[in-house]
Amino acid sequence: MMISSPRDIKSINPWQRLLVLAMATFTIAPFAPLIIQSLAFRWAWPNILPTVWWHEQRERSPFPLAWDYVFSPSSRVAEATINTLGIGIAVTLLCLLICLPAARVLAQRNFRGKNQLEFLIALPLLIPEAAIGIALLMIFIALGFAGTYAGVIVVHLIPTIPYMVRMLTAVYQGHGTEAEDHARVLGANRRQIFFRVTLPMILPGVIAGCLFTFLVSTNLFLLTFFIGQGQIITLPTLLFAKISGGALDATGAGIALIASVPGIILLMFTDRFIRSYPLAE
Repeated sequence: MMISSPRDIKSINPWQRLLVLAMATFTIAPFAPLIIQSLAFRWAWPNILPTVWWHEQRERSPFPLAWDYVFSPSSRVAEATINTLGIGIAVTLLCLLICLPAARVLAQRNFRGKNQLEFLIALPLLIPEAAIGIALLMIFIALGFAGTYAGVIVVHLIPTIPYMVRMLTAVYQGHGTEAEDHARVLGANRRQIFFRVTLPMILPGVIAGCLFTFLVSTNLFLLTFFIGQGQIITLPTLLFAKISGGALDATGAGIALIASVPGIILLMFTDRFIRSYPLAE
């Protein structure tokens, strides 16, 4: 059920409206405490709202508070944001290069051991990240990859490849090979078939797979923590350092909101692109 305008909302029955309202509430509600907490200085139970706000205390405090600290160089938020985006983009591109041909083979070819191969590809999703991180840390230390961007990027491929392969496999299965066969009969070579026939057909699925891969990569903590060894700072590792004491202060809430922004922007862009794409229907 796709709701794209107020007119669409008026056309559904009351129960469907209630369902849409409930979905919107459960989606947006978690952000409300974060926004309030990021603007608060003192907010204790059972007060519904903070008793002292950040802007009231900032003039009397000799130290940066809340958003003042988040945007200050000492918070390292800028460094963490650049690292998070850079690693996420690199992981997404590498994952796409690896998974695009693999998904095509899995979708359009039958061979001995195919089911076992699909299980092995999905295996990293079944093993705890802590076990993967500890095991790979020893290997990466011996190879000199520990504490490097290359090591973090490589380890991020482990949980992202299964998602990308599954999504692209489903996309290839949904389109079949008829259009490619027609292009081949008409004399198109492999490069022309891929860029002029295959890619335009599967592009919405590729964009969606890249979005999901990027979101998974930018939210990985344990693998980044183990392989990065504290030298590679990302938004998840920075946020964990702020909430490791069990309490979420204004600074932690601000970092959590910043960590959510890239995913929200990309989700809106992807949704708009897929809706407007000529072959999306």
